[in-house]
Amino acid sequence: MKLSAAALALPFLAATTSAFSTQRTFAVSKGSSAVNNKNVVLKDTAADLGLPCEDECALQSFPNLPPSVHPGVVTGEAMIDLLNHAKENGYAIPAVNCVTSSSINACLEAARKNDAPVIIQFSSGGSQFYAGKGLDNTNFKAAIAGAVSGAFHVRTLAEQYGVPVILHTDHCAKKLLPWIDGLLAASERYFESHGEPLFSSHMIDLSEEPLEENLEICQDYLGRMSKIGLLLEMELGITGGEEDGVDNSDVPLEDLYSKPEEIYQTYQALQPISDMYTIAAAFGNVHGVYSPGNVKLEPKILKNAQAYISEKLGDSAPESKKPVSFVFHGGSGSDQSDIQESIGYGVIKMNIDTDTQWSYWEGIKEFEAEYHDYLQTQIGNPDGPEKPNKKYYDPRVCLRSAEDNTVERLSRSFADLNCVNILGLGNPKDPENVMEPEQGSLMPKKGGLPV
Repeated sequence: MKLSAAALALPFLAATTSAFSTQRTFAVSKGSSAVNNKNVVLKDTAADLGLPCEDECALQSFPNLPPSVHPGVVTGEAMIDLLNHAKENGYAIPAVNCVTSSSINACLEAARKNDAPVIIQFSSGGSQFYAGKGLDNTNFKAAIAGAVSGAFHVRTLAEQYGVPVILHTDHCAKKLLPWIDGLLAASERYFESHGEPLFSSHMIDLSEEPLEENLEICQDYLGRMSKIGLLLEMELGITGGEEDGVDNSDVPLEDLYSKPEEIYQTYQALQPISDMYTIAAAFGNVHGVYSPGNVKLEPKILKNAQAYISEKLGDSAPESKKPVSFVFHGGSGSDQSDIQESIGYGVIKMNIDTDTQWSYWEGIKEFEAEYHDYLQTQIGNPDGPEKPNKKYYDPRVCLRSAEDNTVERLSRSFADLNCVNILGLGNPKDPENVMEPEQGSLMPKKGGLPV
């Protein structure tokens, strides 16, 4: 499936750029109340909030990407153009599960350093954590509020980093559908005033349900979502292992591998409604990381499915013979050859969670190991019994170590997915007005900015 934007295309609005804000164009669904409402101004977050927007933030597009793709959260036509570009040019976009503003910032920093787009996604549990574990989650109200809060954080800063971001939510089982319903309502409300949805896409994972029920529910959601330019990611088969409280470690082996007939049945069910969907087909994927030999990936399942559907489509099959856009779940710890092979068969997105969880923790662990003797008391360390330790236990310092380590780990993921030097911006400039610590100290010079 080559995603098209025909159903979303609108004439471009006049765009203006200033030193403090930039107003970009957005392609949205025809016939919507937002489009028909003359009071709606389609603009980016910086213009909406009156934030400074200079240099890369103010770009209307990127040198190497379709003109619709811009800095910040991309939805509708821009998102589709970006995913098609990935498929046509042999790369996949890393999709990272985030649970804090710090982990979001690490993703944005890594994306800019690699001159690439990124997908930032929230699970229901991660969304609840973002809101705060002290907040009641009856009827998923904390998970809804947390995801919406995270979405606004991403929207505010993605433009400032000058990278395109797809804002996504991860696995949503049948029991979690009220969570997605709340997020859809938020996107529909946002669409009325901004001309685009709050999020870019949502995943609905009904792989544990009968296939017919899975498809029927996905059809309903795709019909609703595509009206405002939201993309649906659906799952076939089961991703093994354990993640976010869902344990599939004991599922039958055959459930870890999708069949071409099932993928074609999905294509038949969803394509007449909209082409704004992707399929997370199972080809032995497992959440978590395991010793070599314990996970048997079969990327050729994707190849066989593409060939099977292309044969069914006959002359209407795309020239690439890749009618389906696939998602790679359980990507952490995967062999590089399996990753490369799957990209060749139409994978445009790979989920990363376990590896970045470890990298974040490893950054803190290494910081603690280096400064252990300075982190045991508020006062007193190897430099003297009266020496204060505030500059060591300031949480910004160890969290920055976690971010640095995660940026480094994500850079390997970008490289593994061929997702480097995609935007055409080159290396980022070093940030200015960021005071560096004195030599041998963790804190800035007197009068400077905090660490």
